[in-house]
Amino acid sequence: MPHITPRVNFLIAGTQKGGTTALAHFLAQHPHVFISRQKELHFFDRDKYFRARTPNYTWYHQHFQGCDGYRAVGEATPIYMFWPAAAPRIHAYNPAMKLILLLRNPIERAYSDYIMERRRGFELLPFRWAIRVEPLRRRWLPSLLARHYLYTSRGFYSQQIQHLLHYFPREQMLILKTEELREDHYGTLQRVCAFLGVDPFPAIKQEIVFSNEYAPMSLDDWQLLQRIFAQEIDTLEALLGWDCSSWRRPPSPSRTMS
Repeated sequence: MPHITPRVNFLIAGTQKGGTTALAHFLAQHPHVFISRQKELHFFDRDKYFRARTPNYTWYHQHFQGCDGYRAVGEATPIYMFWPAAAPRIHAYNPAMKLILLLRNPIERAYSDYIMERRRGFELLPFRWAIRVEPLRRRWLPSLLARHYLYTSRGFYSQQIQHLLHYFPREQMLILKTEELREDHYGTLQRVCAFLGVDPFPAIKQEIVFSNEYAPMSLDDWQLLQRIFAQEIDTLEALLGWDCSSWRRPPSPSRTMS
């Protein structure tokens, strides 16, 4: 394989509905960070770019014109964390790639994902039935269509992290809770800067990025998801040394933010 000179040295790789849009928005304001203007380039998760023995990175690199001189150059495509074929492709492109993963309570994430697909017009089923038929959709629908209905599948983070660890050392990953970006906005951005090797963030205004209100899920649906994710939350706590007790609490009766 001919030598590749990678332009991109970091990716916001997950998770969908985890705050990746907000993080990309804030990083774009840093003077030493170049992030593609278009979010979700979907390069490493699309087979069409990798059918040839040697991938052609020309289209991908077109999104990073003007990045010379920046210390950190990246993009945000949250499915990279979930899509198994993405990890080896990313490693082949740049084995030193830094990966930022934002993990949201998988119960909240599943419901927020469902609301998004309802609004897009892809989902017509009630939430409880959409969850129940998800395995059938994943098995029988074409992959580009099935990815719209992976409400619970995307929330098994420990499996995705273990898969990434086959290709990248742990020190090349920064794994954060979505709540950290929301509740400790400035401190979390400073952690991201340290990870990327750029100067601390200057004072930046905290703002809400791409947020929508919607009615909370029912208690019955929450209990179903709690059963689905109970063991996964335990596994994630052990893997990352986190306290995820807040993820086990039932939803507030007030309206929810995506």
